[in-house]
Amino acid sequence: MRTRSVVALLGSTALLAGCGGPGGETAPSVPPLVSISTTPTESPSATPTETLGTPPTSKVADTLCMRMDQTLVQSALAVPVVKIDPKQVPADFGFPTYDVCQLGLSTTPAGPVLRVGISVFPSAPADLAAARKAYDATKGEPAKPVTVAQGGFGTSKFVVFLLNGKLVKVSGPPATLAKYVVLGEEAAQQLDGLPSTTPPPPRQECDRGTKTAANVMGVEATIRRDSETPAGDLVCGWITKTRVLYSTARRVADAEAVVAPTRKLETSFPIPLGDEGYVDTATGRGVIRVGTDKIIDLVPLPAGTADKDDMVSFALAMSSLYTR
Repeated sequence: MRTRSVVALLGSTALLAGCGGPGGETAPSVPPLVSISTTPTESPSATPTETLGTPPTSKVADTLCMRMDQTLVQSALAVPVVKIDPKQVPADFGFPTYDVCQLGLSTTPAGPVLRVGISVFPSAPADLAAARKAYDATKGEPAKPVTVAQGGFGTSKFVVFLLNGKLVKVSGPPATLAKYVVLGEEAAQQLDGLPSTTPPPPRQECDRGTKTAANVMGVEATIRRDSETPAGDLVCGWITKTRVLYSTARRVADAEAVVAPTRKLETSFPIPLGDEGYVDTATGRGVIRVGTDKIIDLVPLPAGTADKDDMVSFALAMSSLYTR
């Protein structure tokens, strides 16, 4: 592993953090990917395919996480350890959607991680600007422009930049913008020459939602991203440049308390799934409680663009994957 002066890097990049071009990021894992739009069907053999795939696969050495200077990461974020996570990480769904790999930053499995993502679609300056606009709409920590690669933006928790027709996002625990600029520069340096990989195939179990997903989105998906959570729950995702729909599950300490705010919304439409389920007619988002510790999320993006009846049909198609 090469060494470098982290102090010098932090000092120089602090000057860069306040200047630069337009930025971009979204709501809501890695080399460049070009999608080939096909017509998805209920058959896994006919799902959208891509050349130059990007998500992390069993070949851990092909990810940006494997290439990044772990000593630099450890010093910049002041963490006790930096460990490669060899498992496939679910995509970061949004605008853009990123394929992600991650580095563990703690000696405990549930500790903080550094996530490094590359957009699943080719990107241009207009996409960077759109991603910045999408982030600003979240009303989160104000972002500032940065001069990493071809320009971008960031906060004390992430940096997003454009390089070689892709948007790259590096995110993790709170630090400073200057430190994330350093990590962004490292990712940009390591991206050059990163070999392409083949994305994992769509999960056959998720295919049951393809037809209803197209109804929700108003268009058939051009990219699929299916995986599973650390707890083994499926993550199914349908993606276009302007629409995203995904289903996933999370384990929580008190599922009833988590669902309570949705239950109380005037815009909640009850659905007879799990122990209780709802579709929020304002956002289109579906939520289903399973027992005391499991929540199923069914998320259309942008919020408010999905028809209630289409989301109910999608929930009916997908719920048995999570309630068995």
